[in-house]
Amino acid sequence: MSIRLIVGLVIIVVSLILVARRGLYLYSIVRAGKKVERGRTTAEQGVKAEAVEVLGQRKLLTKTVPGIAHFFTFWGFTILLATIIEAIGSLFDRHFAIPFIGHDSWLGFLEDFFALAVLIAVCVFSIIRIREAPEHRNRDSRFYGSHTRTAWITLGWIAAVIITLFAYRAFQVNAGDFPYSDFAFMSHVLSIPFRHMGPHTNYTLESIFLVANIAVIFSFMIFVVHSKHLHIFTAPLNVAFARRPIALGALATTPNMDPETLSEEDVFGVGTIEQTTWKQRLDLLACTECGRCQEQCPAWGTGKPLSPKLLIMSLREKMLSGTSHDDNLVPDVIDPDVLWSCTTCGACVEACPVDIEHVDTIVDIRRYQVLMESSFPSEANSMLRNIENQGDPWGLGASHRADWMQGLDFEIPIVTDTISAETEYLFWVGCAGALDERAQRVTRSIATLLHGAGVNFAVLGPRESCTGDPARRIGNEYLYQTQAQSNIETLNAVGARKVIVSCPHCFNSIANEYPALGGNYEVVHHSQLLSRLIADERIKPTKPVDKTVTYHDPCYLGRHNHVYDEPRSVLESIPGVHSREMKRCREKGFCCGAGGARMWLEENIGKRINLERTDQALETGADVVSTACPFCMIMLDDAVKARQADGSADPNKQVLDVAQILTSSL
Repeated sequence: MSIRLIVGLVIIVVSLILVARRGLYLYSIVRAGKKVERGRTTAEQGVKAEAVEVLGQRKLLTKTVPGIAHFFTFWGFTILLATIIEAIGSLFDRHFAIPFIGHDSWLGFLEDFFALAVLIAVCVFSIIRIREAPEHRNRDSRFYGSHTRTAWITLGWIAAVIITLFAYRAFQVNAGDFPYSDFAFMSHVLSIPFRHMGPHTNYTLESIFLVANIAVIFSFMIFVVHSKHLHIFTAPLNVAFARRPIALGALATTPNMDPETLSEEDVFGVGTIEQTTWKQRLDLLACTECGRCQEQCPAWGTGKPLSPKLLIMSLREKMLSGTSHDDNLVPDVIDPDVLWSCTTCGACVEACPVDIEHVDTIVDIRRYQVLMESSFPSEANSMLRNIENQGDPWGLGASHRADWMQGLDFEIPIVTDTISAETEYLFWVGCAGALDERAQRVTRSIATLLHGAGVNFAVLGPRESCTGDPARRIGNEYLYQTQAQSNIETLNAVGARKVIVSCPHCFNSIANEYPALGGNYEVVHHSQLLSRLIADERIKPTKPVDKTVTYHDPCYLGRHNHVYDEPRSVLESIPGVHSREMKRCREKGFCCGAGGARMWLEENIGKRINLERTDQALETGADVVSTACPFCMIMLDDAVKARQADGSADPNKQVLDVAQILTSSL
């Protein structure tokens, strides 16, 4: 038995024992998490996600240079698994070949090509980190707060893997053991300087660097399972189990909230690490600390203390610390200002290359604070009380639900019993659309367009009530379920089948979240229906609207439900309208600041989010800031007026819904 075989086997066995021990420990941590109460990801959806997100590296490639470097690193190590098998086999047999593959020239070429690509990628990553090193202490850097020293160690280790691989292959060429032709170009080129040493010396060096390569690889595995680079193994799992078809949409529904069946042992939400779900724990282990979520977060970008990345890192550190898991997450691990800064816009989830579901975790922690600790921003009290007592966040009551119809030159049926047979749609107006003066104008425009297109629709009027979205996003799951169940009873009683919704928050609730409580309807947003009616020529915009328009994507319409094209198609159909996109648009759109019940909370830290978004809109030079959400309209209109008051915006700038612009073209 050769020395290289003995040394190599000792390294492999010891390393695998240490890796397995760590792996079992991490598995036990994840398995100890609570059951996830939400829709399941099908096997087909999981496979598709692995193909697109893991194999295709879709989200990573949104940043071109680091994305391509990571693509070649990922595929490099995937292809180089063959060299690891060959290295282990060479301990036993100098002429070892992988069964059924052998030593075909194509394999030798791929091994050398991807080994070189990985080495180049390491250089690219190093240059990126050197260039951004001064910025690591700057909030504007996505690497702010990340373990950058660990990243440098990792880059060095990866380089060592490739260098020792090339070294032993080069000496293998000169020793006469290398099985591949000149297609393994790097190995043959690197062997040239060492040919003069002779076969015996080259064989000795081959053995040394073969064992060195194995030592570097297996020690790297030990390092990986003890560092943030654990994501190499956990990220594919996290992607497979993420909520599909999109990792947003519906939140998990807390079961058993009936007061008559509750006991003192029942806990709602997450107050300690012990109460997290297995998926939330897998999320924590999958984080790469890349900072893409932090970079996109509107709260962090406007000077708030919330960084989705730092929140996940803090929770992971607590989970792996070995200290008491009964410690309260708030305020021991998470500052209250961090928790309540979130708008639940989903920018973090959209940007995350490993599909971490930050919003679910934040809302779960909010649930515990609201329902178990009665600890939440005081200004939310009024909003929650109004929803509970009056059925809307403003507390105006059901008697004002039909006020928006005043001034219309046609009648809209109000359902008092059941929806008539000739009525195709129930128009769910929403609290803002019915009660806010600015949003009422939008509602009238939508109704006018539908009436002109010959769409038969009716409304609930005073029977309509808040969907519960603000209560749910702030953490009051009980109030949300009370509202949802009451609305579902009403919708089912009137025989609702098709529902038109103008508010994306109502749209998301009724379409994605009500099914968990027994409410199943065909739900369409008004921008989707208007786009369809224009395509069918039931609405024909003819009057030119000579305006430059920039469209703001509502988070709950765009990222949460992937409705991007329909509102834009409505604008494109209007003669004279010139569209200009903001730098942050579509999947990377910037929140208006109203989501997550933030519309009813004070914003005292940093720059106001609606002002930041409005400044981005004003940069386009557009005459009109358009949107398709009443919350967004209110927030943007307030910000535009603020900018007009301080003289930084043209007094003629307008904020309009796509329906209002379309109406002006008829």
